[in-house]
Amino acid sequence: MIPCPIAEGEWERVLPAPNGDVMRSINYFVVENTRTARRFLSKVGMGRPIETLTFAELNEHTDLREVEQLIKPVLEGADCGVISEAGLPGVADPGAAIVAAAHRHGVKVVPLVGPSSILMALMASGQNGQSFAFNGYLPIKPAERVQALRRFEKRALTEGQAQIFIEAPYRNVKLFDDMLKNLAAESMLTVAVDISGEEEFIQTAPIKVWRSRKLPDMNKRPAIFIIGRA
Repeated sequence: MIPCPIAEGEWERVLPAPNGDVMRSINYFVVENTRTARRFLSKVGMGRPIETLTFAELNEHTDLREVEQLIKPVLEGADCGVISEAGLPGVADPGAAIVAAAHRHGVKVVPLVGPSSILMALMASGQNGQSFAFNGYLPIKPAERVQALRRFEKRALTEGQAQIFIEAPYRNVKLFDDMLKNLAAESMLTVAVDISGEEEFIQTAPIKVWRSRKLPDMNKRPAIFIIGRA
């Protein structure tokens, strides 16, 4: 399981050097996006032409019945590197399907160290790191999205559990507006944008304070949101 950077920049800044040695030893990769994975491996420097590597895609468009075919080279003796679009493969990522297949077949799964925007946002939030939940993407329909936000807020306020979630970058502004209109004034909200990037923005404040602030630039930028209690 090969992490990759979650923001533009040199891979050595966020990944341990030994990860590069592991990557250079592999010829077969199951990836969320071939183009992105090829670019990442080119930066790492594979010591041989990228064209000599084999790539198979596993993403939201993949029929899960195809996963058995993806793991077939591993069952025949090949090592396989699993790479997400950004951050940790298998976490909020379709790569979990091939990991489950590996366990079914008794194949050893080795997770390498790398950046997780989810945990990095929590680390920098000041919110409850003892009890938290990652809820993935919110519903697209406005009424269902607001209902989900209120449900997360209720858990945060009654249980003290930090509620972490993400949104498609082009819907960040609308989501933020929904939070300002529908969450309680005293509820805490963390906004973490472009984590580990040059324009990184991470702030936590009560909703009533966010309502008085200038909107942070989050349009079409990867972001993590956390609802908690003061």
